[in-house]
Amino acid sequence: MDTVDELMAALHACRGAWDTPDRSGDPVDLHDHALQTAALLRRSHPSDKELQAAGLVHDLGHLLRPGDDAHHADVAADAVRGLLGDRVAALVRLHVPAKRYLAALEPARGLSPQSALTLAVQGGPMTRAEMAAFEADPHAQDAVELRQADDAGKVVGLNAGELEDWRPVLERLATPAADNARQGL
Repeated sequence: MDTVDELMAALHACRGAWDTPDRSGDPVDLHDHALQTAALLRRSHPSDKELQAAGLVHDLGHLLRPGDDAHHADVAADAVRGLLGDRVAALVRLHVPAKRYLAALEPARGLSPQSALTLAVQGGPMTRAEMAAFEADPHAQDAVELRQADDAGKVVGLNAGELEDWRPVLERLATPAADNARQGL
């Protein structure tokens, strides 16, 4: 995605789109899930606009490549990197490893039925070596925060605001990324 308008169009297309093609997955559509996740991160990290934006776009891969639970995070990260920058893309990419990390760290931790199901195709709980490698990543703690908001942002009927309210945040983040792309950085 090269412009905020293209990204906003994709996010709007998430209304009525689900994490599973047959709607057997999470109880809210991708639109409501994105808004809820971003709103939770806005509340817990009010100054971290990149983390909030990552919450908004983290599941775009489900829209862009339906049914690909194992790679949806990579698809979404690749789609937004050029527009929103490396940190947002890294956080989006890491939200699945963060789920695997938390599943290993806290085995009794509850997941939605769909997240529990997809955990297996995403590699299952991390091994100790994988956990150590994840913990060494400079984005690991923020990815865990994103994952926790991801897990909590699945409430049917919760009003988490309007998508258009996020346009200024995305435009602010897109400016440095677009400038870097134009300069070949």
